[in-house]
Amino acid sequence: MNCFVTGASGFVGANLVHELVAQGHHVKALLRPGSDVRGLAGVDFERVDGDLLDREKLKAGMARCQWCFHVAASYHLWMRDYKPMYATNIEGTRTVFEAAASVGCERIVYTSTVGCIGAPRPYKGNVVPSDELRTVSEKEMKNPYKQSKWQAEQIAIEVARKGVPVIIVNPSAPIGPRDVKPTPTGQVIVDFLNRQMPAYIDTGLNWVHVHDVVQGHILAAKKGRVGERYILGNGQGNLTMKEVFDLLEEITGIKGPRVKMPYAAALTAGYLNAIFSGITGIPPKAPLAGVRMARQRMYFNPTKAVRELSLPQTSVRQALTDAVEWYRANGYVKK
Repeated sequence: MNCFVTGASGFVGANLVHELVAQGHHVKALLRPGSDVRGLAGVDFERVDGDLLDREKLKAGMARCQWCFHVAASYHLWMRDYKPMYATNIEGTRTVFEAAASVGCERIVYTSTVGCIGAPRPYKGNVVPSDELRTVSEKEMKNPYKQSKWQAEQIAIEVARKGVPVIIVNPSAPIGPRDVKPTPTGQVIVDFLNRQMPAYIDTGLNWVHVHDVVQGHILAAKKGRVGERYILGNGQGNLTMKEVFDLLEEITGIKGPRVKMPYAAALTAGYLNAIFSGITGIPPKAPLAGVRMARQRMYFNPTKAVRELSLPQTSVRQALTDAVEWYRANGYVKK
């Protein structure tokens, strides 16, 4: 297949380009001038310079492409001005869909987030992981990033109802190789490896190998139902931060943090960071939005993607091991 990928310089996007090429597909990757392309080292692809709001450049790049993967997003939990993020995530998404539909792309896979699926609700003292049926309203999106992604997902649902062949995928918390920036979840692992993790918050995520996430994108293009959304997560990946640090300790031999930070202390630190960032313009180490999200255990159920797409289920231990090895091999760990 001829494939068009937005967000190809990002963590998921770069791994997706590698996997598509490995499976014999031809890839055109949309990249802005000056993009950090370290994650694309060693892979043969066709570069298309442009951005998400350039409709004509998108149409020219997508010409003769059967599959379009719209992975690009602006992900910031703190900005002085959120207008560029809204423009990228909402108007950029609409523009990509319009361009892909106009040139006749047969399948358009849109990368959303589990943040657009309702958080788990407690039941008889347990946390029941959410599935795709757990819907939320825009009012429940508590920060600009989530709001922008929720609105973008509504566009995907809207155009799919009009016949545009859009399939939505909702990755949970991917980890693994080629996390160049790194992502917030990847930074947790890097900080652990550098012994800069003195305490932890009592929260939890659904951890998933990035290889499974990119396979889920390709499987969605092959087998996904138009207009449906699929959680790309791990059925055994709902782990607390303490459980993840215990695994990292077993994998690396580095002792994990033993101190659990009270949520009130983390929230206070988040407010102080926000004030400091507002004055200086320096992004906060612990964004207030991130602290607020940590109040809930973000556990999810990927059964639908496993059943309908045959989504792989690589163990979280293997995902952490692969991430650790990549960070060590690429200079992220201080001597």
